[in-house]
Formats: sequence, structure tokens, C-alpha cells
Amino acid sequence: MSSHRRRPRLRRRPLPTLLIAALLLVGVCAAAGIVWNPFAGAATREAAAPVTGTPRSAGPDANTGSAAPGEDAPATPAPGRSPSGTGRDAGSSPGAGDAGSRRPAAALPFDLPAPAALRTGDAGRKLVFAHYFTPYPLSLDNASADADYYTRNYLNPGGENGKHVRYGGLLRDRPLPVRPKGGNWELANLEQEVRTARAAGLDGFTLDLLSLTGQNRDRAGLLMEAAHTVDPAFKIMLMPDMTSLDTDDPGVLADTLAALGKAPAAHRLGDGRLVVSPFKAEAKDVAWWTQVIDLLKTRHGIRTAFVPTFLDFDANGARFAPISHGFSAWGSRSYVGQESATRDVRRAHDMGGIWMQPVSVQDARPNQGIYDEAGNTATLRSTWTHAIDDGADWVQLTTWNDYSEGSQFAPSLHNGYAYLDLSSYYLTKFKTGSWPEIVRDTLYVSARTQFAAAAPTGDQSLVMSLRKGSATSRDTVEVLSFLTAAASVRTVVGTAEDTHDAPAGVHCELLPLRPGTSSAVVVRDGRPGAEAELPYPAERTVAVQDLQYYAVTSGRDTR
Repeated sequence: MSSHRRRPRLRRRPLPTLLIAALLLVGVCAAAGIVWNPFAGAATREAAAPVTGTPRSAGPDANTGSAAPGEDAPATPAPGRSPSGTGRDAGSSPGAGDAGSRRPAAALPFDLPAPAALRTGDAGRKLVFAHYFTPYPLSLDNASADADYYTRNYLNPGGENGKHVRYGGLLRDRPLPVRPKGGNWELANLEQEVRTARAAGLDGFTLDLLSLTGQNRDRAGLLMEAAHTVDPAFKIMLMPDMTSLDTDDPGVLADTLAALGKAPAAHRLGDGRLVVSPFKAEAKDVAWWTQVIDLLKTRHGIRTAFVPTFLDFDANGARFAPISHGFSAWGSRSYVGQESATRDVRRAHDMGGIWMQPVSVQDARPNQGIYDEAGNTATLRSTWTHAIDDGADWVQLTTWNDYSEGSQFAPSLHNGYAYLDLSSYYLTKFKTGSWPEIVRDTLYVSARTQFAAAAPTGDQSLVMSLRKGSATSRDTVEVLSFLTAAASVRTVVGTAEDTHDAPAGVHCELLPLRPGTSSAVVVRDGRPGAEAELPYPAERTVAVQDLQYYAVTSGRDTR
């Protein structure tokens, strides 16, 4: 993990008012080939190196130097930048995320099976979890989104008394805002997140246990309660984070796992074993983990199904096999680094274990000065395709809500529901064995809001560079079309207008990024139909570096 050192301050300018829009965006796409990709040559020649030793980020109360809400926080947002972290107004209204679990009837291009159908028979044996990161819930302080903790301190380069100035602010995106609530608002917000995940077809969360005490530990307990309240079938898999937990005592960890593991929402196998899947399990040796497992049984009467998540499965899988029910890895965040997945599934099965496949969308970490080239949605589509084709038993979306890594699938201000809805399409195939029928035209547009080589003009001194093994950086707009029948798709990227033919089914088209906004519309028999416009323009000159891809869909009303 990186430490947060004090940064030089940014120049200050007036801050625009936050308008957090109803960006209830959808993004659904399939494993379709790219018809035209002007950047394919460089990307496919890039070395496909596995990501090992991938550092984890952390948030408040996780030994990172980031203050918990209310500690060392400026009273007002620092001037000079909008809360979206891009120098532009966010363009939406507070409370846009409150309808998270109520998916519009026509949001997806297919009809998602009901939860019961995805949880029974063969479909019920294929489990899909999302990695829940406790530092970034829907709200940190139950305040209005125009001046809440995210806005004042995480999206603001000068937030938390200047702790994040050097890299332009801790975050570049945030959860889709929700309205302040009465009563136990934290529990209510966690219940909403469970409903949102359930509505997308997920079976549960893998819960990153960052600390033994404090806010993150308390929030972990609340999440267990929220899951059982909303849906007793929605399960929480315990994932002690071995990069963060401050203990070398196997008894201390066993006691913590037992306390959480006795909750009804804790994920157990059919034979009653509690599933424990430590992040970076190789941080402790097999003998240490054997003590944890033994203490859970002798001290607490809990039998364990151990499913370690490795940063380096190649170097550690065989050593852990005697104590493991299965295996997982954190995985690569670029679409060119996925070839090892096929081998990993086979090796896990050969050692008699299940395999939990990591599925990711992107990764950009300002505070660590590193990012992966995701290729718009190419990484998401590639990792899901491997999970399906290679025979993975479980899937872990990495992550649900780690905004400091830019890896979130959860509904967010800049991506809406795009990546989560896209995952619902693949999830349906993964669980049922059949691709769902496309019953309504839907478009998804994704792009960055700046060019990859753009140098920030502000006082940001630490800029992100490509991680080793990543695909070459590219500047592209991606248009994914889900069509019931062949049609033309008219596109506008900045001032450039174009048209391409798209077949029935799923089609991916890449266009060069240009300054300005990007949009697409389906035209069939001369009549316009589904359309999507990315409301964030691309700019050549930027104050702060932001290399996450933004996404929008025609399936949800974004006006």
C-alpha cells in the first residue's frame, strides 16, 4: 500500500456549484469482436504479463493517513475544481442514486431472469460476488452531495487539509449520490447497495475486512445485517485483507472471523462450512493459516472452507492446496493480460479445488501514480469471457466500490449503471449457459474525458503511468450496440460525424477520440431510435489527470 504524504497545494479558483445529475446509466455488452480497431496492432503486440504484488489502496480508518469523516476536514470545498474531479460541473441532481434497486423495465437490452431462476439448479452453483470496500459506502456523513465528505475531501485536490494535493485529489469518481436519510442512515444505505447488487443478479459481496476495530469493522457488521434484512439468500464472503489487518496472532483473526461468521448472511457451503477468502493470502504462510482454521473449529465450533485470493497464484497455489477448498487471484486490469486465466482454472481443478475468477473493468490509481489501459470495456468483456469459456466456478467483480483504484462496478456519478448492467448480461450466460435474447435496441458509449498523454496544467506533480504488462494507452470512443435487427449507427465525436453498419446482436465499434462530446443513435428504415450521449466532453487541456473511462447508455434516462 502507498502512504499519503503531504502534498504541495494547488492554486485556488472559485468552485462551481455541484449539480449531481440523474446519471442512471446502463452499460450492457457482449463478447463481440471489434470490427474496426485502428489501435489493434500496438495493443495485441503488448506483452501479456501477469500482475503480481498488486498494491491495494485503502480509505479512512485503514492506516493510510486519510482522515475518517469529520477529522481534519475543510469546512468548504477547495476552489479550483468541480466535485466531479474534472474541472466541470457534474451535471446532475442530488439523490440520483436513491432509485438504485428499481431498475427501469427497459433499462437492459434483454430480460434478466428473476433472482430465483439465477439461484437454483445449475445456475445456483455458479456464484457471482462483488468485492465490497468499506471505506466508500454511498454516503460518509449523510450530507447533501453538493457539500458532503466526498465532495469536500476526496474529489477536491485540497481536501483533508491538503493530504491529496500532489496527485490531484484522492478520487476521480464517487458513488451515485443519495439523499440524506433519517434514522439509521448507514444501515439504510447499505441495504440499498444490497438491493442494487441483487437486482443485477449478484449472489453476494466479498467483504474486504480492513481492520479489527473502528469504522471499517463497524461497517462490516452493518453490511452483514443489511444483507440478511434485504434478502436472506444474499451472502457475504469474508475476505480478511492481509495488507491491512494489524495482527500477527492467528487467534485474534479467528475470533474476528467467528464473530462475523455467526451472522446469518455469512457465506457458507451447503455442508455448513464458513467460506473464508483472505486477500493476499500469501502474506502469511500455510502453517499460520492452519492455526486460524484450527482455532475456528476448536474455539468456535466453525468448520472452514478456505479459498485464498492470491496476488501471485503461480508461486503459491500448490503450497496452499492441502488446506484449500479452492483458489482465486486478484488478476490483471488490462485486456491483454488475461491469457493466464485459462491455465489458472485448469490448475485449480487439477488440485481438486474450485476457481473464483476475477472480473474487472479498469484500474487507475492517482495516489499510487499508476494505471492500466482498459481499452474502454475491452477488459470487462475479456475477463467475463474467460470466466465463461474457461469454466470458472465462481466470479468476483473486482471491485464493487473501490473508487481510489477506479475499479468500481457499483453505480457511480460518471459511469451510472453501465458496467454493472454490462455484467448482468455476462452473468446470465455464466449462470444459465445461454446468451440472453436481445429484445430491445440499446447503445453504450464509453470514452475518457482527456487524452492519455495530456499533462495536467495545475499543481499536480504525481501523474499516473502505465503498469508493466498493460496494453498500450489509446484514445478511443467505443460504441457498443445491442440490436434486435441490423441497423445503421450514426456517431458524433466532437465535430466528426460518421455512420457504420451494425448487425443484429452485439457489435463493438471504435472511433478516434476528439475534443468535445460523443454520441450515437440507431437508425433503421430512415427512422432514429435508441440514442446515447456521453455528457462529459473530452478536453485537450486539463488541470487534473483523470484516466478512467466514463460510460453512458441509451437504456436509462440521463436527462
